[in-house]
Amino acid sequence: MARYNGSVCRLCRREGMKLFLKGERCFTDKCSIERRNYPPGVHGQARPKFSDYGNQLREKQKVRRIYSVLERQFRRVVSDAERMKGVSGENLLALLERRLDNAIYRLGFATSRNEARQLVRHGHFEVNGRKVTIPSFRLRVGEVISLSPRGKKTARIEAAIETADAGAVPAWLSLDKNAKTGQVVDQPQREQITIPIQEQLIVELYSR
Repeated sequence: MARYNGSVCRLCRREGMKLFLKGERCFTDKCSIERRNYPPGVHGQARPKFSDYGNQLREKQKVRRIYSVLERQFRRVVSDAERMKGVSGENLLALLERRLDNAIYRLGFATSRNEARQLVRHGHFEVNGRKVTIPSFRLRVGEVISLSPRGKKTARIEAAIETADAGAVPAWLSLDKNAKTGQVVDQPQREQITIPIQEQLIVELYSR
């Protein structure tokens, strides 16, 4: 399955909520949800009625789009979450949160997860002093994220760091704004994920 290259604003409208896929634009009145808060298409303004399966599918699609994960990748993460101890739905979200591109976004080194993915692909970040170019790289407690020599010269990262709100960094991460580094200090907890997600619906979908 190819990666989606269309308008990401349509994805937000389809899910009926801000997925924060376009960085700073999502916080302005240009956001598509602010202007047209209904699904795209000719019948977008109708009131759709979903079955139980439809609700489960929509929840899965919403989470996939938030974290920019393809279906095959997402299925593997769900499988990993089910094999772990604890609640499968919470395990799923914790695994997605520990992706390198998500952690970079959470630390404020990028204005969106899509931008973070691109920066990782271009070799702008290191983990424990070694360059990592895989956005789905799964971080572990104690690992340190820093800028590569190339990343230190990138203006867009500098701009993101300057405007980042240190108070928005979740408790499972620590940020050293002066050194421009971040560290994983704990496992992500469910209450630290503020996006409205009903993860149990996703587990039910894959258990069919």
